[in-house]
Amino acid sequence: MLKVQNVDLYYGAAQALKSVSLTAEVGKVTCLMGRNGVGKTSTLRAVAGQHGIRSGKILWDGEDISSLAPYARAKRGIAVVPQGREIFPLLSVKENLETGYAPLKRADRIIPETIYDLFPVLKDMLGRRGGDLSGGQQQQLAIARALVTRPRLLVLDEPTEGIQPSIIKDIGKAIAWLRDQGTMAIVLVEQYFEFARDLADDYAVMDRGEIVLSGSGADLSETEVRRYLTV
Repeated sequence: MLKVQNVDLYYGAAQALKSVSLTAEVGKVTCLMGRNGVGKTSTLRAVAGQHGIRSGKILWDGEDISSLAPYARAKRGIAVVPQGREIFPLLSVKENLETGYAPLKRADRIIPETIYDLFPVLKDMLGRRGGDLSGGQQQQLAIARALVTRPRLLVLDEPTEGIQPSIIKDIGKAIAWLRDQGTMAIVLVEQYFEFARDLADDYAVMDRGEIVLSGSGADLSETEVRRYLTV
């Protein structure tokens, strides 16, 4: 289980997170929602170790990882699919996938066949450069690259952003399948309400750097949540 406990995070003098607490359990999807600029990505950066926190704790499997470097967290099974995908445009699809080998032992450095089952288009494009793929295909590649690391915590930052509806459906099915395997916890940052609602086992809504709503996905109120999603 991931536990974010009372985390404060600053960019210089500006406070981005104010006593943020969040949990994510193996076999469940926790959806983090809110408008742009309210602290969702900052929360993910804190979890991944990409930005240090001022106070509070981040616990993974009972271990305080608050001071660990990003690579050390990756070795503990934490994988991030960043907003904007950040694939390597000049590398082939296969080479992009192989960058996920970095935290793995040499014996584990293979691309699991399940990745091609989830995203069959990638198998047909292994030799193509990442930059030549469509936006939706690049998003699938970014998720697949994270899965190569064999994560136990998968963090996805707005995977539906700028993606065509057919691929959004495929990504939703993949996330649901990964959850149902019961081997990883999933944190999903999302502004697309229907996508988040259909996947959320638990949810949290942010506004101005704070968690303002949270609970079970079964109790998610569309009216209350949409108040914090509309501009």
